[in-house]
Amino acid sequence: MGSTWILKVRICLKPFKPFFYQGSSAFYTLNTSKSSQLPLSARFLCTRDTNPIPGDRQTNRGNSGHTDGQGGVNNSTNRRREGELWDGAAKGRGRSSPLWQRPSPPKSVFAAGTAKRMAEMLKRKTSQVSQDEEQDGGKPEGRTRRGAAKVQPPDRPLSAAEWRTLKESLGNPQRFDIQMMCALFTSETQLDIAKSLLTFVAMETGTLSYELLLRYLTLCVSGGHDAEVFDVYDIMRGSFPSLDTGASSLFIKSFSRTERWREAVGILREVKKVFTPSARNYGDIIAAAMLNGDTTTAWTLYGELIENGLSPHQETWDAMFKGVRKTEEERGEEEAEAMSQSEHQERLLGILLYMRNNQIYPQHSLAGSIKTWFESLTGQRWTGSWTGATPKGVCRCCGSELESIQLTAEEYQQLKDRVMTDIIQGRDVFNKTTPEELERFKAFVERKPAFDVVVDGLNVANINKDKSRQSESLLAVVSELEGQGLTVLVLGRKHMLRPSRSWERNNMKLIQQKAHCFFTDNISEDDPFLLYATLHSGNQCRFVSRDLMRDHKACLPDGATRRLFFKWQRGHQLVVDGYVAAGRRVRFQSITSYDTIVQTSADSWHVPYDDTEDRSTYEVPQRWLCLTTKH
Repeated sequence: MGSTWILKVRICLKPFKPFFYQGSSAFYTLNTSKSSQLPLSARFLCTRDTNPIPGDRQTNRGNSGHTDGQGGVNNSTNRRREGELWDGAAKGRGRSSPLWQRPSPPKSVFAAGTAKRMAEMLKRKTSQVSQDEEQDGGKPEGRTRRGAAKVQPPDRPLSAAEWRTLKESLGNPQRFDIQMMCALFTSETQLDIAKSLLTFVAMETGTLSYELLLRYLTLCVSGGHDAEVFDVYDIMRGSFPSLDTGASSLFIKSFSRTERWREAVGILREVKKVFTPSARNYGDIIAAAMLNGDTTTAWTLYGELIENGLSPHQETWDAMFKGVRKTEEERGEEEAEAMSQSEHQERLLGILLYMRNNQIYPQHSLAGSIKTWFESLTGQRWTGSWTGATPKGVCRCCGSELESIQLTAEEYQQLKDRVMTDIIQGRDVFNKTTPEELERFKAFVERKPAFDVVVDGLNVANINKDKSRQSESLLAVVSELEGQGLTVLVLGRKHMLRPSRSWERNNMKLIQQKAHCFFTDNISEDDPFLLYATLHSGNQCRFVSRDLMRDHKACLPDGATRRLFFKWQRGHQLVVDGYVAAGRRVRFQSITSYDTIVQTSADSWHVPYDDTEDRSTYEVPQRWLCLTTKH
């Protein structure tokens, strides 16, 4: 592009609102009275690089009956002491070990990869339907082809006449230039084709809109054409009094990976005058500062990022661990003048503590950088190993015992208070029940002994797709728990007490003999009652449900409380494994005895890392990085 192009244009700004995207209301105008006579040097920017352009995305700113069931409930006489009920079973004590702590239990619903396996299973079940749709020429595929055919980018640079012919063949759409630039970006085309489009637009209209320049800038940044980005930067800064969020972010990204990375700090400074930069904006410059040995700037910006309540990207942490190592190896004493190695180490360990406090799991690549950094520390003799944990929570590598999944008394009381306030007594609680029903349930719970297990009756009854076996499924689960000598509460709805094909009278009678039962109105939700009964019964009480409680967790006021709820949930929720079948013993998925969280001791660090690409947010990793040192 260069200065020649800039000298050939006259800036003519139309009114537009700064900092906010206004489409074509902001543009610059070429000094061309006869577009056909546009000088060759001004035909467009330049042709420095014709590398293919990989994809990227632009950043834009844009009345309750209940049955106590006491006549048939003898659980209180068989009940074990609290503390022996679960822990003793895990150690082989008692007459029968609960199924959820058998030596080889099925994996937990919270184990990373479970959601993916379930999705793949459902996909296999529907594969025949998909094949039929493909054979019939399914509509989704047809829609995709038609949509793509609306604007099909050329495979080479076109002359102005050829672009005009193409535009006319498409019906002269008003936003032809924008649509075509988007198509060029999506198809990862060559840069020269995009340049020829801009030349055509300039000759055709005498203007290049802000939006079109922004689209072109996105293409340049995504393709790594940084020299071209510099020229676009000069033009846009000279043509417009301010830049929007998208343009600023793109310039920061591009400048940060070049020798002109310090100019990105200035762009960031201007952005901060208007709005809070994104974690990506900070991360791009932090990575550049680390790469270039300016750790003082890197840590200053990192501090701002955290103070603004942003969560760093894993790539940012990766650059910080790698960057410090490079500084120590290649710059030696020069870097010691700005920040000592011990201070670097303290701050990097602070990143691990941040991961712990926010229940963040590093991806495998970041875990590898953490491992390499530890092993590079001079004189400390750290050794890292990829490993796992036993069902009892012991590291398979060093033999250390991992932290328990069980909440402390203080944590439990804190969680109980928050759940009672924000979920049970929340602003929308009476959309889920009535005040009278809630009070009756509280009185019911107070009259009963503390429960060992609370069962979401309707949820469990629906395990099998056969609706005629609902009461049979529920009875099987209740019988298994009652056979363990546990005090069971079943929460159901009143319609379950009306004899029907699904709710067989004898099965429901047996359930009420084996367990305490409370049946809510049919319009009430079960989950608040389930959470109340479970938490009221004490830290030893578990609950049975397939519901992952994500909506209720979202009602909690802050991240720390939500993480505490998730920890309690993983240590207390029982999920029936598979289907309930006649003659088949009910099995429950495992409850881990240890917490999956970054943890440390005097001579070790244990970091759970994510080795999957599609772990759901409610799942936790199964692999660990074990770091130990010998003094």
